[in-house]
Amino acid sequence: MESTELFEQLDFRENPLYETIIDELLEQQYSIIDNFFSAKEILALRQSLLHKYEDDCFKKSAIGNRVNENIITEIRGDFILWLNETYTNDAENIFFSKINDLVNYLNKTCFLGILSKEFHYALYPKGKYYQRHLDTFQNDDRRKLSFVCYLNDEHWTTANNGGELVIYTHNNGKETTIPVTALPGRVVIFESQVLEHEVKPVLQGERLSITGWLKTR
Repeated sequence: MESTELFEQLDFRENPLYETIIDELLEQQYSIIDNFFSAKEILALRQSLLHKYEDDCFKKSAIGNRVNENIITEIRGDFILWLNETYTNDAENIFFSKINDLVNYLNKTCFLGILSKEFHYALYPKGKYYQRHLDTFQNDDRRKLSFVCYLNDEHWTTANNGGELVIYTHNNGKETTIPVTALPGRVVIFESQVLEHEVKPVLQGERLSITGWLKTR
């Protein structure tokens, strides 16, 4: 065996969490994980988001990509701040480190060909929502997987706060809705070009998350 082959074998360790994500994506085109980040990491990210929001760093969200975007509040009502991996604080550095580890694993085991990524903080004020849509564009189909990590506090519930994610799936011609409570630390990963989804109106408080996409060529 050549030294490079031995190194590759020694360098690879099967990750049970990542394998669960892969299995669920293959089986149902989405995966919901509650232990991707620690409670301490989520708290740090939530504090980072709120600090930057208080510093007026966020902007009104738009629909479409950055080449062709329009602000239409009747469709989408959140405020966002794009993250730059080159300029991160400690909390964001840990976030990107874990994302990069997942990307490397997916590329190595599933040959997904993920070459880039984009992420932003998102804050939905009370009463705001995002209508049903796909995470892909007519002039840009590079988004492969959508990724959402919720940064709400531990008291967040669908009954009191709303803001749940609803994923629409189809099996044998029948549509099924998958409601997902925005629990702190919960991560949802799904196929960007396949699954339509929406964010229900926020009833109380501010719905906080990091949202992004893993992209192919």
